[in-house]
Amino acid sequence: MSFDSLGLSLPILRSLKKLGYEKASPIQEQAIPAIIEGKDVMAAAQTGTGKTAGFALPLIQNLDSGNRVKANHIRALILTPTRELAAQVHESVYKYSAYLPLTSQCVFGGVKINPQMMKLRKGCDIMVATPGRLLDLYQQNAIKFSQLEVLVLDEADRMLDMGFYRDIKKILDLLPEKRQNLLFSATFSNEIRDLAKGLVNDPVEISVTPPNSTTKLVEQSVYVADKKQKPAMLAKLIQDGNWQQVLVFSRTKHGANRLARYLEEKKITALAIHGNKSQGARTKALANFKSGEVRVLVATDIAARGLDIPQLPQVVNFDLPNVSEDYVHRIGRTGRAGETGNAYSLVCADEAKELFAIERLIGKLLTRHELDGFTPVNTIPESKLDTRPMKPKKTKKPKKPKQNQQEGNSSPRKNAENNKPSATGKKKPRKFNFKRNNNGEQPANKPRKPRPNRSRSNKPKQD
Repeated sequence: MSFDSLGLSLPILRSLKKLGYEKASPIQEQAIPAIIEGKDVMAAAQTGTGKTAGFALPLIQNLDSGNRVKANHIRALILTPTRELAAQVHESVYKYSAYLPLTSQCVFGGVKINPQMMKLRKGCDIMVATPGRLLDLYQQNAIKFSQLEVLVLDEADRMLDMGFYRDIKKILDLLPEKRQNLLFSATFSNEIRDLAKGLVNDPVEISVTPPNSTTKLVEQSVYVADKKQKPAMLAKLIQDGNWQQVLVFSRTKHGANRLARYLEEKKITALAIHGNKSQGARTKALANFKSGEVRVLVATDIAARGLDIPQLPQVVNFDLPNVSEDYVHRIGRTGRAGETGNAYSLVCADEAKELFAIERLIGKLLTRHELDGFTPVNTIPESKLDTRPMKPKKTKKPKKPKQNQQEGNSSPRKNAENNKPSATGKKKPRKFNFKRNNNGEQPANKPRKPRPNRSRSNKPKQD
């Protein structure tokens, strides 16, 4: 279906034509008309399905016909879990609204807050934000929500996985009750549905792909190796295959740094991105990777969230993820927009459990390979596909802090007999009938020494 038949305005269609957009994706075909009509939407859409345009295009169209934004106010709020995704979504919003008099801002942590506060003085129509920085701006009285018309939660499942549940609840309490709500998530898990109960009102539910499915355009392979062999195996695969652009997933930040250094030693240009890197370093690394200056980008799952790299040919799981669903998100970085891709997983014997869980999740066995010169000492047992339905995850509600718990003291105790304060509390000073000297308190049973006579003359005074 073409975008012309979805009810979009001419300025937006002009922007899409300039960007080379021709046909709408399935998620866009269903979401755009519903959002234009002002309905709440719950959409299950994975990365690479065109979901950003699915909510951004109708949102922009509806805002174009609204009132002018006031100082420090916003009219639409898009919440994302990571800085990279926030920047990517804002870039798309900026391009889609190129021929409309709408303003937009992107705010996230890791950078100075004052420039963001200054830009918000005039207000903006669309704000893309991470939850933590948004709350910081609100506490600084830099942002007001009385004009808010639309709320979008993008990749809501990842926000809950990253522990943003409380922040989201705080933000919802600050927003006006009358608003349009759009919730986009990779899956409709129990946690997402619990969140949606207090968010969306009679929503239009959209699901364009089966949950936890992998695209047929991505060829998936498993290379079996011992844990110590993995770095050398990856270097050989890159060199023998002459891979020019590879996204490698590491389970930990330190592991990402070590692997990037190892590849550099092997004359393979590589950079690592993760939460400990500054925003400037992460942005520069991504730019160098897109331009081809760097062949390998080693990333953690959180840092890779929101990366939009067109025509990415290879994705490598250097470590299998602890959460099986993350495997689907990872390999979804390749094979996008009708292009083919390859996903390689380097698996050691310690990761057999994770491998079996992934195969059960996606519903098929992955082909195993052995690379010459890397025969593993510890082998992985043969897989048998478990076709039993997976049990739904239990909703984990955050624990409420104890009322008597003091900040900085994880286990305060009270002495019930004498009601003494805890070790971290302030002690009450002991009371004495005499003054304290400069060296501290004098014992109660020890009298003070008399002061020496400081008069000029030692002779006693005569009457």
